[in-house]
Amino acid sequence: MTASLKNNLPRRISSVTLAIILAVILLVWLLLGEQRSARDEAPAAQVIAEQTLSRVETRWSQAQFITREQVLQGQLKPSQQVQVSAQVTGRVVKILKQQGARVSAGEPLLVLSDEGRSQELEQARAIYRLRQKELASAKKLRASNYVTDNEIIRIEGEVAKAQADLSAAQLAVQYNQPVAPFDGVVDRRLVELGELVQPGAQLMSLVNVERLKASAYIPQQDAGRVEEGQSVKLQMLDGRELQGEVHFVSLAADPETRSFYVEAEADNPELWRVAGGSATLRIQLSPVMSHQLSPALLRLGPDGKLGVRAVDGEDTVINYPVQVVSITGAGATVEGLPERVQIITQGAGFVEPGQQVDAQVVQNPDAGSEAIESRPLPAMGAAE
Repeated sequence: MTASLKNNLPRRISSVTLAIILAVILLVWLLLGEQRSARDEAPAAQVIAEQTLSRVETRWSQAQFITREQVLQGQLKPSQQVQVSAQVTGRVVKILKQQGARVSAGEPLLVLSDEGRSQELEQARAIYRLRQKELASAKKLRASNYVTDNEIIRIEGEVAKAQADLSAAQLAVQYNQPVAPFDGVVDRRLVELGELVQPGAQLMSLVNVERLKASAYIPQQDAGRVEEGQSVKLQMLDGRELQGEVHFVSLAADPETRSFYVEAEADNPELWRVAGGSATLRIQLSPVMSHQLSPALLRLGPDGKLGVRAVDGEDTVINYPVQVVSITGAGATVEGLPERVQIITQGAGFVEPGQQVDAQVVQNPDAGSEAIESRPLPAMGAAE
């Protein structure tokens, strides 16, 4: 027995040791499994780091009132112009007004030969007097029933015809001396002394340049800016200027050019010889609140309209649609922005409307916007 126990003891010890080893291995495996499981699930348990806000640079801009001009190219013409024509046949027997002479309305310009019209007038007068006496006698006889009503009506018709013939004869005699239809200047004499003229022949050209008309066409996108009564400056090619006002703006556009006819009037007290020439019309438009900024800050949106990106009080990006008033060497002048606005000057292309950003003001908020002189600026079409 003793020998047998001794022989089996190492084997038993080996079994115990083996069990312990297996238990240790199992424990190690379990521990390693928990660590691996913890590593696999760790990313889901981690808190995602807060994203950093996009940084943009801004400046404050303060709107200012500016005056605008609508600049058009047009043509000057006299306020009144007419070709005086002959109404009767005759020869030019006397020229009363030469070229350049000032005339008053109703003043004779020349004399045509009578060609028997004075005699026809005397005959018409005599016939008219005769018909009047016949009518008076017939009315007396009618009271005694010696003349019928039909006879009275017939004589009254003859009196009316005689009166019409007399009026025509009087006009024919008056036409022997064509007169000026308005106050003005004889610009051209188109006939010579002794020349035979027929009805409709042009005798003289009469103009009134004490007041001038300037006509031009305005594009349809700018037609709403111009109204009757607005001041206008007419600038000649030599630099001289006249002050006037818009007199008329057509209600319908030209079907070919889609532009509207504009007419202005201005006094010409010194009678400058500019009628018929070209001129620049500078129409003074109503003042507007606008901002001046770099044209690079204008962005074209998906809808095809120009806009400027800015931030509000919570540093959220806002896109403001704007209209361009003018573009000069000093920058772009636009309207459509609030009176005071924080414009994004750097980084606008990397942010979208509605996005919150880290706005860094690079200009003193109290400094205001870039100076905008209150001077006339040429108007441009509004961005569509």
